[in-house]
Amino acid sequence: MSFESLGLHALLQKTVDNLEYKQATPVQNQAIPSILNGHDVVAGAQTGTGKTAAFVLPILHRLLNADAESMGELNKVPDVPKIKALILTPTRELAQQVYKSCITYSKETNIRSVVAYGGASINTQIAELKEGADILVATPGRLLELTFKKLVDLREISVLVFDEADRMLDMGFMAEVSRILKRLPEKKQTLLFSATFNDEVYALSKSLMSSPVYIEVGERNQAATKVDQVVYAIDSGRKRAFVSYLIGSKNWQQVLVFTRTKQGADDLAKEMNKDGLEAQSIHGDKSQGARDRVLSDFKAGRLRALVATDVAARGLDIPSLEQVINFELPYNAEDYIHRIGRTGRAGKAGLAISLVSAKEQYLLKDVEEQMGETIVQQWYPGFEPDLNADEVSSKKHRSGNSKKRARDKAIQSSKRKSRK
Repeated sequence: MSFESLGLHALLQKTVDNLEYKQATPVQNQAIPSILNGHDVVAGAQTGTGKTAAFVLPILHRLLNADAESMGELNKVPDVPKIKALILTPTRELAQQVYKSCITYSKETNIRSVVAYGGASINTQIAELKEGADILVATPGRLLELTFKKLVDLREISVLVFDEADRMLDMGFMAEVSRILKRLPEKKQTLLFSATFNDEVYALSKSLMSSPVYIEVGERNQAATKVDQVVYAIDSGRKRAFVSYLIGSKNWQQVLVFTRTKQGADDLAKEMNKDGLEAQSIHGDKSQGARDRVLSDFKAGRLRALVATDVAARGLDIPSLEQVINFELPYNAEDYIHRIGRTGRAGKAGLAISLVSAKEQYLLKDVEEQMGETIVQQWYPGFEPDLNADEVSSKKHRSGNSKKRARDKAIQSSKRKSRK
């Protein structure tokens, strides 16, 4: 379906024409009409399929069609802006990405958007809010801080969006979300968007929504269709050398590498620089300014490798990224789908390589069960695993219960440390 046939406001249609958006993606094709008709919506689609435009454009349409006088009054409020649309995201990077989309799509309008997240100066965000705001994009923690200080008024919210709803639940934000919901009007349109669906997302939708429209594009929890997934069996001790060899020998200029821990990201980036590759790490312990600089350098091609943790990588949008490497598989299988979704965006082809040691075989099985498919493991010439060492390692880690306890402990620790 063409964007022109969706019935968007003329100013928005002008914007999408200027952006050369012709045909709506499947999730946009299904979600936009439902949102325009006032339905609550739960939408699941692969990363990079245009989910942000699927909710931002109809929100802008709704605000443009609202009473012009009341919107004028909104922007005149000097101290406590009465937000009309609230978009909640689990991470700073995703908040920045969604905010940029709001700015892009509202270019031809007088609708004002503001972004608020932790790890950055709250004074700057307060100053932005005092200029007036129709749409607020925020992480839960910083939003609560603003409401506690009576710096925003949420009583006139007409649209509430949960972006990356699965990640918000996984990171343990429900306590904060519950506090936020108490400050919102009972009557509002609620939208849940996510790359993966699970029981928790459905339970959340049932508790918050009234007869929602469920939209699933593609098979549930399926990886992006144009991403070629390759798994190499390799000893843990040879992973670092292999990553540098792959990037150097293939002459890859822009590669996103995932680790499970912040320290692991720092260590790997340091070693890659010793190998002659320009690399930097990005994770939650770094200041927002440092994260912005690293990401800017990566996007500009000044870095060949960006080593990231799962939390920091949420919201990274690099349209031309062709390669992703899983230095370690994630403890949470759903994170694998989000990781490899950083490549193969907007219909482009991508390559996702995972390095799997003997100790990580159970994590690979989790990933395969999550996606409902088997990924054939390969050996790379010169980096074949030591079968004798693997056998010893497998015996040490054979206990399924002990591995599950270790994984669950790591996931809970990650949730506590990454909450904003």
